[in-house]
Amino acid sequence: MTAFLVRRLCWMLVTLWVVFTVSFFLMRSVPGGPYDSERALEPEIEANIRKEYNLDLPLSQQYWLKLRQMASGELGSSMKKDYTVNRLVAEGLPVSAALGLLALAIAFSVGLVAGVVSAVFRGGVADVGLMAIATVGIALPNFVVAGFAIILFVFTLGWLPAAGWGSLEQLVLPALCLGAPYAAYVARIARTGMLDVLGQDHIRTARAKGLSPFTVVAKHALPTALLPVVSFLGPAVAGILTGSPVIENIFAIPGLGWHFVQAAIDKDYPIAMGLVLLYTTLLYTMNLIVDLLYGVLDPRVEWR
Repeated sequence: MTAFLVRRLCWMLVTLWVVFTVSFFLMRSVPGGPYDSERALEPEIEANIRKEYNLDLPLSQQYWLKLRQMASGELGSSMKKDYTVNRLVAEGLPVSAALGLLALAIAFSVGLVAGVVSAVFRGGVADVGLMAIATVGIALPNFVVAGFAIILFVFTLGWLPAAGWGSLEQLVLPALCLGAPYAAYVARIARTGMLDVLGQDHIRTARAKGLSPFTVVAKHALPTALLPVVSFLGPAVAGILTGSPVIENIFAIPGLGWHFVQAAIDKDYPIAMGLVLLYTTLLYTMNLIVDLLYGVLDPRVEWR
């Protein structure tokens, strides 16, 4: 296992370097700059700003200086705001993490229950109804779900606030909108996995021993059926991270996603670059955790 972790960490460093390189040159190739939308600056002021952020240097020198800065853990300072990227991450990451974790909890708890119920009552009303809802949930992106949810829960029923941050009530609606499409995916995956497991020999043996249906499903079938659901954890985290900027903008949540959108609009290179690398690290870490969980849930799986 140690060799597996060392190998994966080395690949993580390579991945981060490739992402950094591609992102750096793509950002510099886009026409315009962070100060194009501002009023005309005095030549001396503009020269000082370019020198402050090393924009007066050749592109190759900018690349190596930025790479060395990133490797030291210092993500730089914003070109448009009066704060460092490290401070932005320290303030925005807990907000995005709270939203993402609640969205994941909703997606996997609701989706898993729906999938297991559909598999156990295969062909029944519950199965058809739940899978129909799951199909609709997959077809609708989270910003469309957010529009319907705001109309229903805010304007029609008045149960939840429309936007903002600071209370649990303000977190519920965006987390529900962010996690709903992934709950639909989890439901379909869990149903397929459970149907496959319920037809295996050890399940028939457990039923022949007179065990209760709940014990058969919960103790003997569910652990094996969880494997495809766990494997979806990595893509789900990726989707929630890439979907959170939209949701955070809709509900005015001051998380990393909101800052990422603003950095793209402002062409704020340090913030955009820092958040791209942070997202890459989080995604790679989640995929590593998924691989480790595979070995825990199924002893036949070897870490290679």
